[in-house]
Amino acid sequence: MPHQVTIQSSGHTITVNDGETVLAAALREGIVIAYGCRNGVCGTCKGKLLEGAVDYGTYQEQAMTEAEKNAGMALFCQAKPHSDLLIQCRELGTVVKGMQIRMMPARVMKMQRAAPDVTLLELKLPANEKFRFLAGQYVDLILRDGTRRSFSMANAPHDDAFLHLHLRDYGGPFSKHVFGAMKEKDIIRIEGPFGTFFLREDSAKPIVLLASGTGFAPIKSIVEHALHTGVKRPMTLYWGCRVRADLYMHELAGRWQQEGWLRYVPVLSDAPASDHWTGRTGFVHRAVMEDYPDLSGYQVYACGAPIVVESAHKDFTAQCKLPEEDFFSDSFTPSVPSG
Repeated sequence: MPHQVTIQSSGHTITVNDGETVLAAALREGIVIAYGCRNGVCGTCKGKLLEGAVDYGTYQEQAMTEAEKNAGMALFCQAKPHSDLLIQCRELGTVVKGMQIRMMPARVMKMQRAAPDVTLLELKLPANEKFRFLAGQYVDLILRDGTRRSFSMANAPHDDAFLHLHLRDYGGPFSKHVFGAMKEKDIIRIEGPFGTFFLREDSAKPIVLLASGTGFAPIKSIVEHALHTGVKRPMTLYWGCRVRADLYMHELAGRWQQEGWLRYVPVLSDAPASDHWTGRTGFVHRAVMEDYPDLSGYQVYACGAPIVVESAHKDFTAQCKLPEEDFFSDSFTPSVPSG
């Protein structure tokens, strides 16, 4: 039977159907709580159960420890109510509520290899469809057999002739299809937009943008949105990769610096001598800490490999005085295996 879930801070009430998660029901009813992966991996949707009981679902311990669970926490992308609930969670304002989640076909218009293991994909949506999203959000790309993976939009919302996605070859079945079988003019499906990783434009704080690998894609969307709308808050972009070839849009990021309010700092962790690299080296989040030992007056937007995002969150809040509420992230997490 359906259960009622009440969010304590706002008093909003959600009806959750049998077998439905709290997050899925909230999104269906137009109430947006903070979330990221939707797979029980990133921990963004973690909140507190004040009253009631749930099936906690499947998740990774890095997202919620046993101690947190015992203290009354739950991941609302996985939690399914056994009773009516009263919860505490981070509920977002109206900016995301106008973003209707939709499924639609898309045609592969262009595939361009940008790095040895990175392909840039351009998708064309139906001519009569308007796809609205916020810079930093993502879509699910769905193959004919129903397999789906999440990818952030790399284009800004105003530049909507095509959807631009940056795909890395991880060697799995999905990657094998994209890098081996997919071709231009193919029809696939997308669903979205998803996620609460987007620029908080109600703040005047300077910004640190932290990207690792193809985590550059949503950062690119955010920067180009800022350029388009005239946002002039000081931004510093740190892009961490292993080798020089992985900085697949290095020249573009360099051109952004000419705007005057953005500084670009590429960081390589494993550059060979043949790269002749003279720039910053090491862990990208450590480069941020060297330059900004006090982040108490900043906002940080971090995206990419889970280890990078998790390390940045832990060290920035613990050592650099970054307020918890000023760290925004999108961790490129894999799905949790079922079973």
